[in-house]
Amino acid sequence: MNIVFIGFMATGKTSIAKEVAKMLRKRYMSTDEMIVEKCRKSIPRIFEEYGELFFRKIEKEVVNEVSKMDGVVIDCGGGVVLDKCNVKALKENGIIFLLQATPETIYQRSLKDKGTRPLLGPNYSIKHVEELLSKRIPYYLEAADYIIDTTGKSVEEVVNRVIEILGDKIEGFDREGRS
Repeated sequence: MNIVFIGFMATGKTSIAKEVAKMLRKRYMSTDEMIVEKCRKSIPRIFEEYGELFFRKIEKEVVNEVSKMDGVVIDCGGGVVLDKCNVKALKENGIIFLLQATPETIYQRSLKDKGTRPLLGPNYSIKHVEELLSKRIPYYLEAADYIIDTTGKSVEEVVNRVIEILGDKIEGFDREGRS
């Protein structure tokens, strides 16, 4: 069974996924890193040269590949849930954790990464975050098995919550549970 992290940018997916993988001695996989490796270009460059549709096509290929692995911790790009096929593939062999944060928290956390996040654009603001987030929230909620708010929480606190949810029954978890 894979452990999958979804959510909007700057909600902590990468930090949490890496730490969970380390604690559970599992392999860490990043769909964004796999896309960069496959295209041999940065994500901003892929968006700039080929556009979002091309990016989403490659993302779907990567999700199909990583979802067939077993026992890995997967850090998904923020838009992975926009394609129902991605969600279906990830759910077939994975537990999906949605990491959430307030728009203000996302805005503050993402300011330092502005140049590496193509969807932020030149008019980046909390209002921009709220608009993007409002479009994606239904997709995130539909995909999630468990929901954890990372606002005001340390990486350690969130990781401990993930481990608590997983318990010692990763193989037989209840897909109806939410946190």
